Amino acid sequence: MKLSIATSQFPVSADIHENKENILGQMSLAKERGCNIIHFPEGSLSGYAGIDFSSFDGYNWVLLKESMLGVINAARQLSIWVVLGSSHQLTGSNKPHNSLYIITADGNIEDRYDKLFCAGNDSESQDDLAHYSSGNHFTLFVINGVKCGTLICHDFRYPELYRELKKHGVQLVFHSYHAGNIDEARRTFMESQVGDVYFNLNPGRTIPEITMPASMISYAANNHVWISCSNTSAADSCFASFMVRPDGVITGRLEKHQPGILVTEIDFEQPFYDSTKYWRNRAISGIYHSGSEISDPRSQKRQEL
Repeated sequence: MKLSIATSQFPVSADIHENKENILGQMSLAKERGCNIIHFPEGSLSGYAGIDFSSFDGYNWVLLKESMLGVINAARQLSIWVVLGSSHQLTGSNKPHNSLYIITADGNIEDRYDKLFCAGNDSESQDDLAHYSSGNHFTLFVINGVKCGTLICHDFRYPELYRELKKHGVQLVFHSYHAGNIDEARRTFMESQVGDVYFNLNPGRTIPEITMPASMISYAANNHVWISCSNTSAADSCFASFMVRPDGVITGRLEKHQPGILVTEIDFEQPFYDSTKYWRNRAISGIYHSGSEISDPRSQKRQEL
C-alpha cells in the first residue's frame, strides 16, 4: 500500500476568498506532483474565530458554502482527496463546529470530523469554546487501502485520542493546527510562560512551539502511526508543517512562514523500529506488564530487601 501526501501550509486569514484561492492553487500543485491527497490546516477555508477574526457575528456563511462547493468541484476535476479545515454552521444559537471535511477524489464529502477538545475553560467563555461547539465522534476513512484518522490542534493534549485511533487500526493521522497569526503582545505573554532562562534548552520559545511537535513525535512512535502535521504559515506561527513516520522520525518539514506543500511518498509495507509492538495492545486493554506474570513471595514483599 502506497500513498503520496501533500501537507499544506499557507497564511490562513479571515478572507474566505483569499483562503480559497490558496487552497485551489495548492490542490493543483499537489496534483501536478502526483499526490493522492492534500491535507490543510485548521480553519483553512473559514479562518479561525478568535484569532483571524473576533467572532462569528455577521459571518458570511453563504460565501463559505459557495467556496466549499468550489473546493469540492476542484477535488472532482483534479481527482484528488482533500482534508480541509473549516467551520461548520449549526442551527439557531448553537456555536459552529471546528471541522475537517474529508472530500473524496470523486468530489463527495466522505465524512466530517468535528474537533473533540476545543480549548477553553468550564464556563465555555474563553478560547475555542467561546466560538465553537465541541464534536462527539471520531472520523475514520480509507484511501488506497490505508486507514486514516483526523484530529485538530488542541486534541493533541489528549493521548487517549491517539490510543483510540490506534485501537481502530489507523495507520495515518491527519492532525491540523492553527498555531499562528500570533500578535506581539500574545507572543510576549507566551514566552513569559516558558521563561527566557530556558529558551536555549528548548526547540522553541513558547509552550506550543515546544510541546506540539514533541507530542507528535512521541504519539507517532508510541502508537506506530504516520502523522501529517499541517499548520498555518501566518506570521507569527509556532512551527512549520511537517511529517512524522511511525518510529518518531521527522521525514520532512517546510520553511516557517512560507506557503508551500510538503510531499511525502509513503510505502506502508516498509518496516520501522517499534519497541512496543509486542505489548502495546496489552497496555491498551489495561494489562500493565510485559512477559509472563509470576507468583513469588519475594515479589509480593515490597518493603523488604
